[in-house]
Amino acid sequence: MRGRAIRWAYAAAIAVFLVALPQYYHRNTGFTELVWFGEPFEDARLPAVLDAPHYLHYQSPGYDGQFYAQLAVDPLLEDPRLGRALDAAPYRARRIFFSWTAYVLGLGRTAWILKAYALQNILAWLLLAWVLLRWFPPTAPRNLAPWAGCLFGVGLIMSVRFALTEGPGLLVLALAVAAMEKGRSWLASGLMAVVGLGRETNLVAGGVLVDRLPRRWRDALGLAGRGLAAVLPVAAWFLYVRWVFPPLAASDAANFAPPFSGYVTKWSVTIGQLQSSGWFGSWARFNLAALIAVTVQAGYLLTRRDWSSAWWRAGAPYGLLMPLLSYPVWEGDPGAIMRVVLPMTVAFNVLVMRSRFFWPLVIAGNLTFFHGLHMINVPWVATLF
Repeated sequence: MRGRAIRWAYAAAIAVFLVALPQYYHRNTGFTELVWFGEPFEDARLPAVLDAPHYLHYQSPGYDGQFYAQLAVDPLLEDPRLGRALDAAPYRARRIFFSWTAYVLGLGRTAWILKAYALQNILAWLLLAWVLLRWFPPTAPRNLAPWAGCLFGVGLIMSVRFALTEGPGLLVLALAVAAMEKGRSWLASGLMAVVGLGRETNLVAGGVLVDRLPRRWRDALGLAGRGLAAVLPVAAWFLYVRWVFPPLAASDAANFAPPFSGYVTKWSVTIGQLQSSGWFGSWARFNLAALIAVTVQAGYLLTRRDWSSAWWRAGAPYGLLMPLLSYPVWEGDPGAIMRVVLPMTVAFNVLVMRSRFFWPLVIAGNLTFFHGLHMINVPWVATLF
């Protein structure tokens, strides 16, 4: 009887997600409301995209998904107008893999491609919910909290809500971790190449491939080979992008800053907003939850080192990366940071299962659960927060 109740609780969580989706579906444009095509970029859009039915957000600049969706229409970067259609063509074009998959799913037809691109994050969320059962099986009540924390945390929900690349990337990374746990290291290397082609920053999780330090030349060569298998496809595509588009004047170094400067600034801004606007006067309450959550996650992983865990090797490096990120990565409600460190969130939830202080840690580390429900606008629930 107890086991059945737990399975029903898992099913109810998935139902909550599904119940929120119909509001974003429109008969002629599918789920393209999630892509967030903004009105200011309309004149620069690819002609094929302009001619295809898609949802337009008036009086809004839109969001990043609108650029990756256009890449899906021209996945080999052949249209010279693409440079104008994208806000930062060399930067966006590097993250190509899930534009390729949308092109394939849309059978090369622009209208279908846009709908497929919008649908990808929804499918990835559902598949990830299933894949995560490997680490959070529906056999005990305490497994439900970290599983739901991974799925409804604001980082993953933000990827769904704005049709971004992090959600599908996390799904592939989870498959790579599972492959390593099964001893299929070459498969894991191939999956990490996909992760890198989807979003190059996810190669920070590349430590997942190093399950042990090599003691013989054969082991060292095998590890080097697997590393090259993961990195070379990404490097080759980067070179192709550089050949097609001139490099940006501003480098990726702008995303980095002196240690903890962006983190401290985010704390300062959040506390200032709470003092001036009160608890419900701004989104600062959600930013406070995000700051507490990532602090707990990073602190736990960095103080509970476990090299034998593939998830620890994938997630812990983000705890070291996080303090080096500049304020623009932290800026916003809650900011890009929650998407950037998604692998750290899952790694935390997997490893915290062993802790004596499970409940206080899992609650503190998943405080963005409530912002996730609010962001996806779950009927009758979102207004509570």
